[in-house]
Amino acid sequence: MLLIKNGKIITMTGKNYDKGCVLIDNGKIVDVNENIKENKYMKVIDASNFTVIPGIIDAHCHIGIDEQDIGKVGLDINEVSNPVTPNLRAIDAINPMDSAFNDAVMGGITGVMTGPGSANVIGGQFVFMKTYGKCIDDMVVLEPAAVKAALGENPKRVYGGKGKAPVTRMAIAALLREALTEAENYKNKKEALKAKGERIEKNLKLEALIPVIEGNIPLKVHAHRADDILTAIRIAKEFKINITLDHCTEGHLIPEKVKESGYPVLVGPSLTSRSKSEVSNKTFKTPGVLANMGIKTAIITDHPVIPIQYLPICAGLSCREGMKVEDALYAITLNAAEICGVASRLGSIEKGKDADIAIFDGNPMEVFTKTIYTIIDGNIVYKHECY
Repeated sequence: MLLIKNGKIITMTGKNYDKGCVLIDNGKIVDVNENIKENKYMKVIDASNFTVIPGIIDAHCHIGIDEQDIGKVGLDINEVSNPVTPNLRAIDAINPMDSAFNDAVMGGITGVMTGPGSANVIGGQFVFMKTYGKCIDDMVVLEPAAVKAALGENPKRVYGGKGKAPVTRMAIAALLREALTEAENYKNKKEALKAKGERIEKNLKLEALIPVIEGNIPLKVHAHRADDILTAIRIAKEFKINITLDHCTEGHLIPEKVKESGYPVLVGPSLTSRSKSEVSNKTFKTPGVLANMGIKTAIITDHPVIPIQYLPICAGLSCREGMKVEDALYAITLNAAEICGVASRLGSIEKGKDADIAIFDGNPMEVFTKTIYTIIDGNIVYKHECY
């Protein structure tokens, strides 16, 4: 058993403790209280003067599949041979030995949604995983967790340069509609044949889209510009599917439309230069504008675009530009967990959830704050050298 005592505990459930305790056993949180009696069988962390929060979650990144340090050898993020590849699975390309996982752990980031990039109209399947381990299969929390789609400049640039579709935004939307329509038709035919005791010849591309069509996992849509955000909403409503609006760079320009859609947003990467025209309106004000509208908002790094360990700093910069501190903490913990479909296990400090916890010597969103401990599944996976 592991006992964290005397810490300032921010549970993300609405009940916090200026000086409280968290008891962990077999990888789960078994109690959260002002006082928990200590015994000789417990390993104890004295968190006096420290801040204890749920493990931080990055709801959109490419850690492990776009590896740092090793160049093209570790670049498995985009299969640019075909613009529609829903059957690709990130789990088959993620390398847990990517040094970025160590950076994540040192930053208090314990969970990530990671997967293919935005070169393709449909890029493949994302996975939600823990940030510590050697075997991807043991680190997975949810797989598939989403299917990636992309609107805007990236598919145009990649395939327009090859002289093949999509060359325009019209073609991107058309290819996306075609794929979703084929998946609907395939699903209906499969069910009809099953009712007759027959089987359909399996199509792995269309099988991968059935969970999206059925609403079991979201289509994770890369969309920066306001018009692309609205196209994503339009197509989602047409097919009655769930989506997340990833990047949502110009979401602050159309907050009423985003709010009306009912879809959550994942804002970022914001700690970067304006590297292309579709991010010319990028600002750290966006998360606050959207959160203040009551839109479920997460903040993301898009690692390696922003190194993953700076996720809390991105949240802090959003606060500087008008986001409420509480909303910013939610954006990297419970909101992120809910958007990623893993909130039954992660995102808050409460009984029954996975014991993924980060302990800091101050507010984690302030640049001078150090990570003191990172705990994943009840195991101390990082401890600051000074403690």
